[in-house]
Amino acid sequence: MATYPVNMHVHPEIESFFDPQTNTISYVVMDPGSTSCAVIDSVMDINYAAGRITYEHADEIIAYIEKYTLNLEWLIETHVHADHLSAAPYIQSKLGGKIGIGDQITVVQDTFGKVFNEGTEFQRDGSQFDRLFKDGDTYEIGTMTAFAMHTPGHTPACMVHVIGDAAFVGDTLFMPDGGSARADFPGGDAGQLYDSIQKVLALPDDMRLFMCHDYAPDGRDIMWETTVAEEKAENIHVGHGKSREEFIKFRTARDATLDVPKLILPSLQVNMRAGDMPKTKDGTPMLKVPVNAI
Repeated sequence: MATYPVNMHVHPEIESFFDPQTNTISYVVMDPGSTSCAVIDSVMDINYAAGRITYEHADEIIAYIEKYTLNLEWLIETHVHADHLSAAPYIQSKLGGKIGIGDQITVVQDTFGKVFNEGTEFQRDGSQFDRLFKDGDTYEIGTMTAFAMHTPGHTPACMVHVIGDAAFVGDTLFMPDGGSARADFPGGDAGQLYDSIQKVLALPDDMRLFMCHDYAPDGRDIMWETTVAEEKAENIHVGHGKSREEFIKFRTARDATLDVPKLILPSLQVNMRAGDMPKTKDGTPMLKVPVNAI
């Protein structure tokens, strides 16, 4: 396993933004030593039935950054989300910053470029993003050094971003009573997901872990922050020393019972373009509905 530059002495300030329509948590991550910040996993609002896009959730994040006169340096996508649409380019147009994602986005673009019958004008090289991260790559947020861990399994391009004593795990893990993400999307793999989770659980026990989603199992309040120690001890899918074979058996059986996410079709088309809407040849925004393809 790669050696990562963990620095538990850095304690970023974190503001969370919960979107109840998609059960997504977005984050503004602030450098305590400067005015620099990053936004992780932003959400663009969509009324899919009406074909209407709005930006209420993103505007809350923008208002927060402007209120505290922060300098937005990065807009990070932990992966190509299948359950919400990214607002990264909208926020970038208002505040600047660079959009980053894992370099295996090219695999996702190739896979779903075929599913959505995209033409040759759709670039499958990740060039829609400003930065493609490889495993172990570092980047700066003010005085803080962040790094990316490649954590495939849910999707090929999943990355966990570690900033000081905080790690943003995307869909690799849920809260301990929520378990883990599904691994049955094209390019997903339950064995890879287990291995990726072990990489996360190898981080220091007191590393703060921030979830991308929470679905409030058994009706509890929405939660999004835990620790490595809590996940190792209590996670219902991988805690208590569960083996790789046990996890694969459970995850495969569980995934076979799950419905397709409601927003998977618009989400994939938009998010593999770094948050931009696909357009017709005359420039009209337009989404496709492939039949029996997913």
